[in-house]
Amino acid sequence: MTQQQQSKDYEQTVIPAGARRGFWSMFVIMMGFTFFSASMFTGGAMGIGLNLKNFIIALVIGNLFLGAYTGLLAYAASRTQLSIHLLSHYSFGTKGSYIPSSVLAITQIGWFGVGIAMFALPTTAAIAPLLSPDSWLAQGSNLLWVTVILSGLLMTSSAYFGIKALHLVSAIAVPAIAVLGFYSAIQALFFDHPEAIANFTNGWAYLKVHAPAAGESISMVTAISMAIGSFISGGTCTPDFARYAKTTKIGVSTTVLAFFIGNSIMIAFGAIGAMVWHTSDISEVLIRQGLLIAGVIVLGLNIWTTNDNALYTSGLGLANITKLPKRYLVLFNGALGTAAAIWLNNNFVGWLNILNTFIPPVGAIIITDYLICSKGKYPALEDMKFRIVNWAAVTAWALGTIVALISADKIPGIHVGWLSASLPAVNGMVVACLVYLLAKRLETKE
Repeated sequence: MTQQQQSKDYEQTVIPAGARRGFWSMFVIMMGFTFFSASMFTGGAMGIGLNLKNFIIALVIGNLFLGAYTGLLAYAASRTQLSIHLLSHYSFGTKGSYIPSSVLAITQIGWFGVGIAMFALPTTAAIAPLLSPDSWLAQGSNLLWVTVILSGLLMTSSAYFGIKALHLVSAIAVPAIAVLGFYSAIQALFFDHPEAIANFTNGWAYLKVHAPAAGESISMVTAISMAIGSFISGGTCTPDFARYAKTTKIGVSTTVLAFFIGNSIMIAFGAIGAMVWHTSDISEVLIRQGLLIAGVIVLGLNIWTTNDNALYTSGLGLANITKLPKRYLVLFNGALGTAAAIWLNNNFVGWLNILNTFIPPVGAIIITDYLICSKGKYPALEDMKFRIVNWAAVTAWALGTIVALISADKIPGIHVGWLSASLPAVNGMVVACLVYLLAKRLETKE
């Protein structure tokens, strides 16, 4: 057995029986993955732009779609014990798989860096007033960079040590985030009386009559698209973790539950903060409620649980391309994301949102190839003679991405009204699926 085959990260192999995990272990890992601070900001925008009834409808529809999409990917991964990058060998080809691997790796490194900044900036603002003005940390941006570097080291370390470390971090973080988040939400709804709701008995009364301010209203389609887009790029990486499930039932059920419950909780926390406190950041709400330490802890754990997963899957993606061990690539990716964290936060979020439209067609093609074209059964990895590039998949991905970009009005000079009034991610996935099926059908006729 080669050194690569002996790797405990299983970059190029299936997950052996002894390394697979049961329901609670997988549920904790997947819940930690979906506990993502950026989803709270999405919830804040939805909460401000919708009334309570429409918010709940958009939340449920969006996360049901996410649950179904990730559940299908988890089904393929838990039956084959393969990562998203190895699954893409079957549909995209060996070198064709570099397309999804590179897009996913770049996006996840970017979100890792943004996550570091999302933690470091508010944490620095909260701690700075407590420091002596004469201290070294209080000078310039020293405190900010110390926070960036320390948080980058911690989050990189858990991804470096693999699935066991991811489980440990999530096992600590998930209960802490849930308890403190629900405490904050209940406090805001029933006990806090900020100026914004001074004329109401409590926050719940305010939420029931909440209506978007003039110029802030958003459509239901936009809101559903926001809910789906909040985590669809991360959701496409589901196979990297669901492949560890002992059974298909465990892989699918833990994924669907985590994406529906976890992402819904994060969006709801953000919406409550936005409606009552006019901020979607749960840590800021906790700080306003006099819980500074709890706010910093929740923010750090919230970002950590997703950042280590993002770094883990980015390492697998580059391992697929370079054939180097994942653990070394994680160190490189972590150092890169940490060094560029502030720049990424200031300059790259818009590009990351554009890259998000490149990713859903990848998942759609993999699902289509596995469930429809291969009828839910792939030959063993070691028995396959893969194509170098499957142009049917590459073409389907490209056309799906273009349609998603047009739907999101991301291509200057091109605007299609009816596409812009629909769901970009869904449009891209449907087009990718149909084009791939058509191409495969034409292949069989030749």
